[in-house]
Amino acid sequence: MTANTSVLKPLLRFTIILISIFITSRIALLFWQHSRLNDGDIWPIISGAIRIDLSSIGYLATIGVFILILHVVARPKTELFQRIFTLYGSCVVTVVVIVEASTPAFINQYDVRPNRLYIEYLDYPQEVFSMLVHGHLFAMLSTLLLASLTSVYSYRLLCRAFTQPPSLKKASNLPILMAALIICLFAARGTLNHRPLNPALVYFSQDSLVNSLVLNSTYSVAFALKNMGNEKSASNLYGTMLRQQIIDTVKKASYRKQFVVGNIPTLAHNKPFVSGVKKNLVIILEESLGARFVGELGGLDITPELDKLYQQGWGFDNLYATGTRSVRGIEAITTGFTPSPSRSVVKLSKSQHNFFSLADVFSQEGYKTQFIYGGESHFDNMKSFFLGNGFNDIVDINHIDNPQFISSWGVSDEDLFNQADKELTKLSNSTEPFFSLVFTSSNHDPFDIPQGKVSLPKGHNPENYKRDLAIKYADYALGKFINKAKTRSYWENTVFLVVADHDVRVFGSEPVPLKSFHIPAVILNSDMKSKRDPRLVSQIDLPVTLMSLLGIDQATPMLGFDLTKSYPVERAMMQYYDNFAYLENDRAVILMPNQQTSYWRYNKQTKIQEKNEQLNVDQTLAEKALAHVLFSNLAYTEQLYRLADKSSDKE
Repeated sequence: MTANTSVLKPLLRFTIILISIFITSRIALLFWQHSRLNDGDIWPIISGAIRIDLSSIGYLATIGVFILILHVVARPKTELFQRIFTLYGSCVVTVVVIVEASTPAFINQYDVRPNRLYIEYLDYPQEVFSMLVHGHLFAMLSTLLLASLTSVYSYRLLCRAFTQPPSLKKASNLPILMAALIICLFAARGTLNHRPLNPALVYFSQDSLVNSLVLNSTYSVAFALKNMGNEKSASNLYGTMLRQQIIDTVKKASYRKQFVVGNIPTLAHNKPFVSGVKKNLVIILEESLGARFVGELGGLDITPELDKLYQQGWGFDNLYATGTRSVRGIEAITTGFTPSPSRSVVKLSKSQHNFFSLADVFSQEGYKTQFIYGGESHFDNMKSFFLGNGFNDIVDINHIDNPQFISSWGVSDEDLFNQADKELTKLSNSTEPFFSLVFTSSNHDPFDIPQGKVSLPKGHNPENYKRDLAIKYADYALGKFINKAKTRSYWENTVFLVVADHDVRVFGSEPVPLKSFHIPAVILNSDMKSKRDPRLVSQIDLPVTLMSLLGIDQATPMLGFDLTKSYPVERAMMQYYDNFAYLENDRAVILMPNQQTSYWRYNKQTKIQEKNEQLNVDQTLAEKALAHVLFSNLAYTEQLYRLADKSSDKE
């Protein structure tokens, strides 16, 4: 390198280190996931990766150039900015290595590169650290070791780059650095078009994992962080629709007849299935229990207790979760709110008070309301949301009497259910009816459970042995609790719903792999006769149905179906990161950010999902999908999802 360009030596070394990390990580991931690639996928991945990596380096190097400019200006007086650049460069390299090294574990769990979930988990360092120590200790230690070695190496390499000839003058340095700055800015922007580079410009596949391989994990996380600041606008992702058309479409699709006049557009009455004495309600929300583990649903047959409940109650054979995280399941089960690309309303600011929930309506009906959880109730903002929207009482790990086993996520399911039995017994001694939400956590990575409680048959797949053992333990604890509850005074007048929040993980090459959203649910002890329900239903249908089974006739803004009734169509809707799926009967439409809408056929019996663009002849389905996802954002931002004033009249 000549004397005139040696000022760029630190920047070039910084760039070479970053590009080496990105290339090495991507090659390793491509070898690992080669079975997911189709013929012809390699070139789009490589060409897109070059643009993404150059853009990433452009952003990171731009800051470095500014530091070098300050270093040149201040060099005769101080070496401060030389040290700042070296520290900045080594810190960036360390972070990049950590994110890239943690990518395989994230893909194993979520079937995509690190994204917004990676950021959201950082809000709970204690829980995440405990999970890593107990379930991913080797991966964590190897990542930290690799990051430490890389940090030391990059620091020394960058320090040695500041060895410039003493005769070099500022006059020749500054133009070179300004030229480098312009190049970095162009690289960061990634395109000469009016909009800068974004993932949609390099995505080419219907497989979310394959698309994410085009990115590097640092870019993926940074882009998710940027979008989280603008997550209120689904129209920016999927397109626009007139406000009144949104409202009219979702109202028509709900098949409600008794809408209420006022400023809450979807507020409507639903004639309940029963009348008379109000029963109690207990919802047991099972962590990460997909239908693929449930024998009665054609799964692995490791849930014998839940299988028994399917034979005793109203079991749903084709229920679909709205999302992939617990807060999305909580959102659907307790509020009936349709999913959106934004965070769950459990975590959003405008929904912390005066947002509709079952607890809110039950409180107005004279119920005592309670949330019981074996971990820290502040996790995922649950405590704040619940207390602000109708729950009177929170019972969490700090209130569990003499727990026998505590894992990284809280007490065992047995300890949780023992406490739940005590709480329900106390509530039943009161004259007021009650609603209790019980949320389990044993079936959660790192799947840490009491030893000797359950076992799996010999020859069980060793790759998933620990996970499946935790599922069987969660099922064992559930069955033990239900058997005990049947002997208690509260059983006779209490409706029970057992339902999963989501599957343990989503996998598949489709933009929304519908089969991975299939979950179990069964309603016990209601006035509906025991039966198997083969209809396609959504999590958002359950709170509407529960109100009907309890005989509550209060108007609500929920759009779900009352499953005690029949409807002309069957439908479900799902949010998978930034992709939204609307499934009606056997037809599905999937909306993707800044991409053309795709159409699919889905067989709920075989779980086969096939692309079928001939369905785009009928635009009604696409309009329903767009209206529902836009309504979520509209209802949240304008605070239209709440209970009515007492003075409202019917239409």
